[in-house]
Amino acid sequence: MALIVQKYGGTSVGNLDRIRNVARRVANSYDDGNDVVVVLSAMSGVTDNLLDLAHQASETPCKREMDVLLSTGEQTTVSLMAITLQEMGYKAESLLGFQADIQTDDSAGKARIMTIGAERIKTLLEARKIVVVAGFQGMDSAGNITTLGRGGSDTSAVAIAAAIKADSCEIYTDVDGIYTTDPRICDKARKLEKISYDEMLEMASLGAKVLQIRSVGFAKKYNVPIHVRSSFNEEVGTMVVNEDSGMEQLLVSGVTLDKNEARITVKRVPDQPGVSAKIFSPLAEKGIQVDMIIQNTRSDGETDLTFTVTKTDFREAIEITKRVAEKMGGKEVLVADDIAKVSVIGVGMKNHSGVASRMFQALADENINIRLITTSEIRISCVIDERYAELAVRVLHDAFELDTL
Repeated sequence: MALIVQKYGGTSVGNLDRIRNVARRVANSYDDGNDVVVVLSAMSGVTDNLLDLAHQASETPCKREMDVLLSTGEQTTVSLMAITLQEMGYKAESLLGFQADIQTDDSAGKARIMTIGAERIKTLLEARKIVVVAGFQGMDSAGNITTLGRGGSDTSAVAIAAAIKADSCEIYTDVDGIYTTDPRICDKARKLEKISYDEMLEMASLGAKVLQIRSVGFAKKYNVPIHVRSSFNEEVGTMVVNEDSGMEQLLVSGVTLDKNEARITVKRVPDQPGVSAKIFSPLAEKGIQVDMIIQNTRSDGETDLTFTVTKTDFREAIEITKRVAEKMGGKEVLVADDIAKVSVIGVGMKNHSGVASRMFQALADENINIRLITTSEIRISCVIDERYAELAVRVLHDAFELDTL
């Protein structure tokens, strides 16, 4: 007998027929003797509809009330799931985030989980009940309902798995695992049998949307094995686990693409201490996340600073940067939103050389110009023109022979 947490996304519970399908899968796991906790997202489309209603009511709706509103999506699915399981003859009970004692900070709309008091969940499991928990939500210290932001149900599931010391956390989606790259872009993409937490963290941060990055961070911190699989078939998916020696033999495990990138360059600012802080502190104060940063020092005591932000934050970032640059005597601010970031990831990079040269040569052979480059121990990212983005993915997938490993 195992203790299993299963999480199902909005597509998997998009209507009553799909909820019944998920209920049968949950029941099968329970019948095998397992203790099961099910974490659910809202039905697909429901959260967006609620957002539209709120913005019809007000151009700037209160963030606290938005959390109250958006949490009703998951409340609907967990109650319907519990009712469906009960109708099938199983003991099931639904819990909202606050009932499961999921304690968060007070950042409305993007709260972070602080602790989970899992006693109520454990009590229900001891009574051999199937526990159905609303993902995406919790409660702050003042008793307010909070939500965790997009993809927050993944984080809820992994955090609950860590709190109850589950044997595994199964994340069910509309894809059947994690691939070497996006199969919609490259038809040679191959499903991975397993991937390390660090590789998955890089992939999640670089555009892969299979898992939410905070959930992978939780899994790594508490050593929770994640099994990513499809809710529409019985195939084995991809395990996200601790790194092992076999993984290091692979030079590259995957290629990712992120088109949500925009570039800002501040030309000819003074090359002196504190300049970077003056540029990036105002952006941080507005919650604008800066990704890649490149500094080009000139011989005349001036420097150019280039950085990337998401296209969502692009306009606000431009306004802030222009104000700051003007105060510092910067000569010009250049911008571009027709770029994309392509990356290769693999723990094998730590012990092998030549990855960068192979990547750069493969892009050069297709006349794809590299605008910016950043690296980590297990990742190399290049900013290129957006019109070459999908070609670059296929070229790099072939260059590292990811379809044959």
